[in-house]
Amino acid sequence: MRLRPLLVLALSTALLTGCATNRRGDALQKALDGYSTALRWDSLVAGEAFIEPKLRSEHPLSKFEIARYAQLRVANYEVQGTLPGTPDTYRQVVRIALINRNTQTVRNITDKQTWRWDAKDQQWWLVSGLPDVTQGDQQGN
Repeated sequence: MRLRPLLVLALSTALLTGCATNRRGDALQKALDGYSTALRWDSLVAGEAFIEPKLRSEHPLSKFEIARYAQLRVANYEVQGTLPGTPDTYRQVVRIALINRNTQTVRNITDKQTWRWDAKDQQWWLVSGLPDVTQGDQQGN
């Protein structure tokens, strides 16, 4: 009979761990979807809201960076794959097609994102920063 309480405890622990993992996975998907939506339909600067708050306050966007991002519109955002991480980090590679609003030229960039889980806030934060829009290849009009 002593086996039954241990079995119940083991099953309860597994169930709670599974729930926490599902919550974390749901939170990750929500963060990734929210970030891609912000970049696609709002602006690159809107992605700043997904950057880890301490990092965001230590390295705010300059007026020059905001102006540079304002010149660009995201035409396509495609996840290329994921990279190995830890239980508290998620890494993905995204191919982003940018259109320069002034010249109407298209440029592709590769954005290597690192997301970190904040257990206190139960939130995933982008810690790699906004995409480097100075790199990429020109494709013309």
